[in-house]
Amino acid sequence: MKYKIDEIEYPVIITRKNNRHTYIRVQNNTIKVSTHYLVSKKQILNILGQNESSIRQMITKCQQKQEKQEKFFYLGNCYDIIKMPTEEVEIIGHSIYTTDEVQLQKWYQKQIKKIFEYHYQICYQKFKENIPFYRLRIRKMKTRWGVCNRKSQTITLNSELIHYEIDAIIYVIIHELSHLIHFNHSKEFWKTVETFCPNYKKMRKILKE
Repeated sequence: MKYKIDEIEYPVIITRKNNRHTYIRVQNNTIKVSTHYLVSKKQILNILGQNESSIRQMITKCQQKQEKQEKFFYLGNCYDIIKMPTEEVEIIGHSIYTTDEVQLQKWYQKQIKKIFEYHYQICYQKFKENIPFYRLRIRKMKTRWGVCNRKSQTITLNSELIHYEIDAIIYVIIHELSHLIHFNHSKEFWKTVETFCPNYKKMRKILKE
């Protein structure tokens, strides 16, 4: 099944479950519909038509994300990758010089660890409250930028944050450390975040794009 928006046909994948409602999402330029067993294709087409504006926005967001993934972003800047024999990775202007992908990824992982650990220490020291010092973990996550886990006494940062500017990394660290004072998203929590990260609203918006 296909659905046309702005003269472009998009494949539609329908998953039927015992849903009470119909849900629409866009992934890899494909419209995915989750609906009840008894909903017909004609009804699905009507639902898509009623939600065309939202679907168009989802398609645009999906395409922007794909374009970003195809480029090399480091601390908020986009770089061209130039492969040539070199003893170590170098950044010159808007280019990163590296021998190969293996050398680049080793350098990248080292930068992630160094930058995240440095700013984690700095942000922790800003808090006057007597908060515990949780162990920092770094890993790639699909849906969250950071996680504060009281049970394991760890704060986990998404390694993908390295693509964003330093202020965005600082915001996520402050966000998770603030959970050691307010383990919720109350007004008091956001006041604490704002105290140490006045531009947090701007950073949240950047991370949601």
